[in-house]
Amino acid sequence: MRLNDAPVSLPPRLMHMQDLPWLSCYMQTLKAENKSENTQKSYASGLRALIETTLPDEQVLGVNEYDNLSVAELAERMEPLNGRIDRWTHGLSDLRPTTYNARLAAARHLLKWLGHRWPDHLVRARAGKRLPRTLNRREMTMVLEAASVSENPVASILVTMMLDTGLRVSEVCNLDRNDIDLEDGSARVYGGKGDKDRIVLFTRRTLERIHAWIPIREARVRDDDFAFLLNSAGRRLQPRGVQRLMDKLAIEAHIPKGKLTPHVLRHNFATGLLERGADLVTIQRLLGHSSIATTRVYLEISDQTLREVYHRAQATRQTLEAAAAATEENDEQLVDSTPSTSSIGIE
Repeated sequence: MRLNDAPVSLPPRLMHMQDLPWLSCYMQTLKAENKSENTQKSYASGLRALIETTLPDEQVLGVNEYDNLSVAELAERMEPLNGRIDRWTHGLSDLRPTTYNARLAAARHLLKWLGHRWPDHLVRARAGKRLPRTLNRREMTMVLEAASVSENPVASILVTMMLDTGLRVSEVCNLDRNDIDLEDGSARVYGGKGDKDRIVLFTRRTLERIHAWIPIREARVRDDDFAFLLNSAGRRLQPRGVQRLMDKLAIEAHIPKGKLTPHVLRHNFATGLLERGADLVTIQRLLGHSSIATTRVYLEISDQTLREVYHRAQATRQTLEAAAAATEENDEQLVDSTPSTSSIGIE
């Protein structure tokens, strides 16, 4: 509990907006910090339960009251020693460690924005190290086949593009027709995670799917929409629509429904590059990671992949040793058959 009833003071940077609605001010701060749209939505939804948590003898906040809380009122309500944060965290005990840590990150950011100090006793949950989920070759083949014969023509281009480029679901949905360079076989991704731009490269298979999709897109497009991937209504494909399509393809491919997600295809792309000998720096640039440490964790090799890499390396070593042995044998034969120097014919 607080040691006194002195009013909570705002940091100088918030004094000019102390009477403004907190939500619009806070969301503007997130945009100014270049937080992605997904992060903004995650923070906004995760913080609602925290702010609406009541202390004894408090009334539940109504919708209008929540939206119209001023910055100063929110700072008073979120004072870290009044017990509100503790009551809120107790209600998060059933969440997975990663989800729990994400909620704590949002709360920590809000308190820092309000000028409060984060309570030392609230720490992140320890999350176990999990290998990235991927599809094996048989499952991937079945998914590609199901996508190629799907009634929805966007299925084939979507699965192939994500598998061959490693695009995030938000990035593939935000891709515009003008972002694609068919002559160069590449596309430019604008405003990826962390507001980073990058280039992704197309395989021959992807280019074939793109050329097949363009006439279908032209028939679907409405009002000069720039979106490259359109749904049956002619609107830009959305992440929720992509996941629904993945669920349907999983059923048709006879694999567990939750095993096929856009991020699993991204994992398959990354681990496939690693298996074929690509270095981490190249994979980092293709995936759009800001830190090589993220790529290293992202590309934890599964047991099966480890076996494949090991056997391939052993086969290469044996091939090199056999070639070296053959070279030595040829050298010995060459020496044995070389005539020795003699004095015959020399006067």
